[in-house]
Amino acid sequence: MIRPLLRAVLLMLLSFTAAQAFAEPAATSGEPYELVRSLQVVQDGIANGDTAAHGSHIALIRQIGEKFVAADPGVWSNPLNGQAVVIYLLSGGAPQIVRKLPRDKMNVDARLFDGALAYVEGRQDEARELLKDIKPRTIPSGMGGQVALVQGALFARSEASLAIERLDDARLLLPGTLVEEAALRREILLIGQAEDFDKFEFLTLAYIRHYRNSVYAADFWQRFSSGLTQSGLALDDRRFARITTLLEQIDRASRLKLYLVIARAGLVRGRLAVTRLAGERALTLSADATADRERAHFFRGASRALTDEYDGGLAELKALDRSKLPERDVPLLNATVQLALDVRKPIPSLPAGAAADKPPPTPARLDLASSTATLARAQKQLGELELLTKDRRP
Repeated sequence: MIRPLLRAVLLMLLSFTAAQAFAEPAATSGEPYELVRSLQVVQDGIANGDTAAHGSHIALIRQIGEKFVAADPGVWSNPLNGQAVVIYLLSGGAPQIVRKLPRDKMNVDARLFDGALAYVEGRQDEARELLKDIKPRTIPSGMGGQVALVQGALFARSEASLAIERLDDARLLLPGTLVEEAALRREILLIGQAEDFDKFEFLTLAYIRHYRNSVYAADFWQRFSSGLTQSGLALDDRRFARITTLLEQIDRASRLKLYLVIARAGLVRGRLAVTRLAGERALTLSADATADRERAHFFRGASRALTDEYDGGLAELKALDRSKLPERDVPLLNATVQLALDVRKPIPSLPAGAAADKPPPTPARLDLASSTATLARAQKQLGELELLTKDRRP
């Protein structure tokens, strides 16, 4: 009881401090590092769902930039102020402002300064080269967490394991901040692609505990969905209950969409237990006489017809209103029905007297080549599944 109350009080204080930082930026002594701290307070409010802070922080960045340019050149010899410039850049600061500062008087690691400038100006290859060898835990945590977050973005495609390591650093160096919130959003997709379900679950629950009200929460759930559906994480029926628990945290419409994507992926990849579980969940979430309801029946019926409820599953498939199914689902439906029918084809009778020479074929010897080829053709047409679930955000 004490912890939730304490957290609520801290959030109230944070919101008040953020408001003060924006309303009265001149209240500080004017040292650049103090101005940047006020910016970080406002941005941490954004991570906790403060929409007013989100609306004001761009103006605050502009005001701080103006104060940087007007500052006495002598202030930049203070290492704290040099570090503040790097943090300012990586927090959304304007590079054109930083280029006006007296670089020769600035007391800051050249790799950090130049690497941060290259990153915000879009010179990604140069930024990677400058920042790759910097170990975030060996520099002050306020700057280290920001640098680690940027490293996670820079190496996400080329060196995913390094990116994950750096995003872990960002979370550990700046817990409870917008940096940690952003690190969780970026890391969830990488961990999904690595198919590490335990860590995927851990990161999701951490986000729910601390940042479910973040202004950027929708971005997290989009990345979560992509990480879940572009991998095999959701296709193991032994962990389906844990998947269900995670999906309970998102809105009903998104949950329904995800269950349908999981069911379809399960059918295409032959994970019929998952197809059935996801199809049944989709049925409980979909409305009568909708395309979503027909698709849910399709996936559940297919999983039944191809496993232990042949008659009921085939009847469910035949009762579908095909006109409500997306065009991309029709080839898969046709192939599934054909495969189900082929499995139950009667064994051809043998000519009289042939029994002594050759035993009748057993179910194990049934030739399913034609139905398998049909299913393969249908699967070939399902390439858009990857496009359907692809994360298109930067």
